[in-house]
Amino acid sequence: MRILVTGGAGFIGSALIRHLLDNTEHEVLNLDKLTYAGNLESLQSIASNSRYEFVQADIGDQATVSALLARFQPHAVMHLAAESHVDRSIDGPSDFIQTNIVGTYSLLEAVRGYWNTLQAPGREAFRFHHISTDEVYGDLHGVDDLFTETTPYAPSSPYSASKAASDHLVRAWHRTYGLPVLLTNCSNNYGPFHFPEKLIPLIILNALAGKPLPVYGNGQQVRDWLYVEDHARALLTVVTAGKVGETYNIGGHNEQKNIDVVHSLCALLEELAPERPAGVANYADLITYVQDRPGHDQRYAIDAGKIERELGWTPDETFESGLRKTVQWYLANLDWCQHVQDGSYQGQRLGNSNIKDLIA
Repeated sequence: MRILVTGGAGFIGSALIRHLLDNTEHEVLNLDKLTYAGNLESLQSIASNSRYEFVQADIGDQATVSALLARFQPHAVMHLAAESHVDRSIDGPSDFIQTNIVGTYSLLEAVRGYWNTLQAPGREAFRFHHISTDEVYGDLHGVDDLFTETTPYAPSSPYSASKAASDHLVRAWHRTYGLPVLLTNCSNNYGPFHFPEKLIPLIILNALAGKPLPVYGNGQQVRDWLYVEDHARALLTVVTAGKVGETYNIGGHNEQKNIDVVHSLCALLEELAPERPAGVANYADLITYVQDRPGHDQRYAIDAGKIERELGWTPDETFESGLRKTVQWYLANLDWCQHVQDGSYQGQRLGNSNIKDLIA
């Protein structure tokens, strides 16, 4: 199978491409704009693979995307290209509207044009797989429940609102034009090659540098954590075996409070990196509570029963095993982290401009 992956230099996209090339015989064309979160170093291990090609382009450039589709002739498009950081969407929502909504529209139109040129067998086999987030469902605070595929949308941030809009566009292109689509909504991913403004890598790198470990509000926010390589397996399962028009929620069965995640990371670092920075008696002493971000959802939790029942996917990693692997990877790949941090991002929590000086 030939698969065009958009956003393949990002965190989840690069994990997907590594999985496709290391474990299958699929051919992959990676289309990525290479914004701040796109990093080709995440793909060094497969960059010379004869079944892999990279093209730097914007999904909003419909003419370029159409030309790539006509040349590569993919059997599936897996759409991961998106602005994906909630805090950045608070500081500057414009890019999120442009990429996640307008960009998805442009991509859908390019794909629809290509799909209409295919002969009957190819048209029937083709898939457009849209990868989204559980944040479109909003907040489960105070509700003893899980997100299912039928949970009403109630996005809280500019990021989640833009992703909700893109989900609706994909479903509309299926209903109106017959485009064969699949959608997945996932919980919080973590693992190797994660951009360091996200909670887990930020805590690891700040701790190793002896910097404050910023925790929003009281740290009681709950997230369901999904190891990124488990997610990559799930995405391949959906694009190859999922039913057209269906949505599949992907979660790790790992609900954790943010503050508990931070304490778990500190404990792992005490074990795996016992030579602390000068003046630091214990990594946990660096925990610093900061002003909560606006509109912060208190709890997300995924019911992944559908993908388990219908497609047979379950996560391999527990949160404990995945977190240990993640810390070990960062300790072994500090050069990668340094290269990422050489850019504009310097380890602050975005979304609250008044706390940047504290954490930088």
